[in-house]
Amino acid sequence: MPGLPAHCPRPRDLRRGAVLTLVFLTSVVAAASTGRWDAADAGTLARTSVPAQAAAPDPAPAPAPFAPDAPRATGTADREAVARAAAEAVAEGKSGKKAAQEVVSRSGDRWGTVYDRGEYAAFADDLDGHWTGVGLWVERTREGWIRVDRVQPAGPAARAGLRAGDRLLSVDGQGVSGLAVVDVVALLRGEAGTPVVLHLSRDGVDLTETVRREQLRAEPVTVRRLADGVTVIKVDSFTRGSGERVRTAVREAPPGAGVLLDLRGNPGGLVAEAVTAASAFLDGGLVATYDVRGSERALYAAPGGDTGRPLVALVDGGTMSAAELVTGALQDRGRAVTVGTRTFGKGSVQMPTELPDGSVAELTVGTYRTPAGRSLDGGGITPDLAAREGAEERARKVLGGLGVGP
Repeated sequence: MPGLPAHCPRPRDLRRGAVLTLVFLTSVVAAASTGRWDAADAGTLARTSVPAQAAAPDPAPAPAPFAPDAPRATGTADREAVARAAAEAVAEGKSGKKAAQEVVSRSGDRWGTVYDRGEYAAFADDLDGHWTGVGLWVERTREGWIRVDRVQPAGPAARAGLRAGDRLLSVDGQGVSGLAVVDVVALLRGEAGTPVVLHLSRDGVDLTETVRREQLRAEPVTVRRLADGVTVIKVDSFTRGSGERVRTAVREAPPGAGVLLDLRGNPGGLVAEAVTAASAFLDGGLVATYDVRGSERALYAAPGGDTGRPLVALVDGGTMSAAELVTGALQDRGRAVTVGTRTFGKGSVQMPTELPDGSVAELTVGTYRTPAGRSLDGGGITPDLAAREGAEERARKVLGGLGVGP
């Protein structure tokens, strides 16, 4: 599938602090793509969301429906200006990354950011679903402090007793207040076997834990079968291989039984993986269109998907980028009933540019649209049926109305 963008940007907060492993992701630390625009290998193309170790955008929005009255404008940093600033800084013995980031920040490019060589290299591992760290996902709160969003089961942090909701104060003595999520994640990463001292606060009580970093893996797709035969496919992120896992789960579902595709909290990932996942439910046809500096392009599903099986997609305010691309395609083409709360609204396209000092700038160059022409950027996707608490139960009732389940 030639012509896919090398990156589909993630919301800055997500990129900067949650999971950092997704190309259509919004977080930075655990995710990242290493491809280039128009690369031949679709597996290296397009990131649209968040890091595998970061959790929400800077400043992180609450996981509630994101519903502005109108789409927000997305600025675009001038690629040549960014590269020139970096080159001049390097020539003067200064930080090219810092100089480039200043230009990006002034440009109004909400999703644009700059990574040093090490940060960007770590992204490649994240896209494969593995990384070195302590098993923490962090986010920036509206108040500006860093909070543990979730803890990987059986990981180093979990074994040390860390919990979601803990406030992270410092890492190895370095305070994290005011740091971008991506920078906090960088402090948590390191060589396997090395210790890291975490200073936290829980319910007003200070805690200090020494945790050893490990090679960790995350399973982006989990499948469970309900008693009534319904298959629940939970996709945490669109890292490498996740799309085919979704297709396999659909093929192995009981004949005629319904599927709940749970995209809640999915920050995005690789565009190619998102298209593969959508292909599990579509028999070819348009998945999305996008433009790159004014040139419109299109993404198509592969033929042969299961178009007859009842399908409900679960979404919420944490459904972003690549996950919104899938949601929009299934909704516009009448393939799925969507249940939940409005999605985040991250649909801008970013392209990586290597700078003179080896750092990489991800700059916004375009936007994605659903098959019906709706922009994914800014307003998000409104589900067909609103549901907050008990959303999965509501989704099962919808499947029942489609002739599946109780």
